[in-house]
Amino acid sequence: MTDNIYNPEFVKGLFNRMSSSYERMNYITSFGFSARWRRQFLNSLKGTSDKIEIIDLLTGMGETWSAVKRKFPNSNLTALDFSAEMLKKAKKKNELHFYNRVILLQQDVLQSELQSSYYDIVICSFGLKAFDDMQLKVLAEETKRILKVGGKFSFIEISKPKNFILNNLYQFYLQYIIPILGSLLLGNPTEYKMLWLYTDKFENAKRANEIFTNIGLITNYNSFFYGCSTGFSGQKQQELPNSR
Repeated sequence: MTDNIYNPEFVKGLFNRMSSSYERMNYITSFGFSARWRRQFLNSLKGTSDKIEIIDLLTGMGETWSAVKRKFPNSNLTALDFSAEMLKKAKKKNELHFYNRVILLQQDVLQSELQSSYYDIVICSFGLKAFDDMQLKVLAEETKRILKVGGKFSFIEISKPKNFILNNLYQFYLQYIIPILGSLLLGNPTEYKMLWLYTDKFENAKRANEIFTNIGLITNYNSFFYGCSTGFSGQKQQELPNSR
């Protein structure tokens, strides 16, 4: 294992290897709440039937697409990830359930070729924990760059709850039970031990929220189910001359 768990190549390799079971494990890891949280973190965004541009960053296998399409039925949805294996699964989902209408992009979100001031909405679910503070700042700048003025965003991540009992139970579950399940599915528990390590270091979305605020985005901090999942949402406002 690399000394730098935030190295993009290490993260890409990790998720490539976990792609065959990640969707199921994400559901199990959250006690089944991940599907609900994927809907809830969109609540800060007002639904519309307008033809708007939405991008799902770190899309994984497209687990959030159904919730997006229910809320924004006529949206043009773009999905970005740098994991080729994750995108293979997303491609199958696109073919089977979305008539190949989701635009899939294999790019690194931290150095993408996305068009500036293009998207009405930027979303990201359960991808923040694999970034360090410096990378989160780049992510914030990129989110700001690709959003239209007035555009909105919402991010969510698995987190460590503050409640002592709940936190200890959750820690035991992620640190010990999930690797065992990972071993049964993959034959290697090491990959899923990393999920706890990332979550343990991330703690919650407060620091990421602060980083997004500091670069000039309007943000609101959100917490779900006693802090087991946290995130933030907000908007890109018009910058005044000489405001930077």
